[in-house]
Amino acid sequence: MEAIEPGTRPSLLLLGFALLLLVVFLGAFAAGRAAGPVSPGLSPGSSSPGGPDGRMPGMDGMDGHGMGTGR
Repeated sequence: MEAIEPGTRPSLLLLGFALLLLVVFLGAFAAGRAAGPVSPGLSPGSSSPGGPDGRMPGMDGMDGHGMGTGR
């Protein structure tokens, strides 16, 4: 086995760690691309969470619990 100079070993370890991070990131990215979108057709900011008064549909009798209403 060949001896490694004392000054080069930390840089090799750092390089190996960076390559490991890259491989893990690429693997996670590939798995995400293969799985596809979580919710097709969902786009950020496309609609409000409730009706015009901020309440969710079908939640009659729950006055004061709207997310958009303040006291």
